[in-house]
Amino acid sequence: MISYVTVGADDIPRAKRFYSAFLPALGYELKEGPEGLSYALPESPDKPAVLPEFYVKPPFDQGPATVGNGTMIAFQARSQEEVRNLHSAALAANGQDEGKPGFRDAYGPNFYVGYLRDPQGNKIALFSDNPDEPGRDG
Repeated sequence: MISYVTVGADDIPRAKRFYSAFLPALGYELKEGPEGLSYALPESPDKPAVLPEFYVKPPFDQGPATVGNGTMIAFQARSQEEVRNLHSAALAANGQDEGKPGFRDAYGPNFYVGYLRDPQGNKIALFSDNPDEPGRDG
């Protein structure tokens, strides 16, 4: 099981604006510290932590943050409408469009996804595969 994912960022306030445009709507809570941003889904006393957590931090080696070629982080939304709304909010928060929300032929009939780049250039996917919504063929 993946415990956490970390992306590097050179400009933490700019990264915060981008990620805070959609992660809280997906249930993530933000904790800020001198080491950067930590987004986690809330824990309850009777259940284990919901994983993975998502961190945005300056690189530990103090060099510039760089983008992983072929690396992408996907966040699941509850509906196609939420994908569209969050994609739009992330674009308004200095994200770059990498593929407008819609169905992709390479994936299942209910896989609805929009792609973005964060201000540092990391690739992000927002998707829904809700079987209760109309699919690509319906």
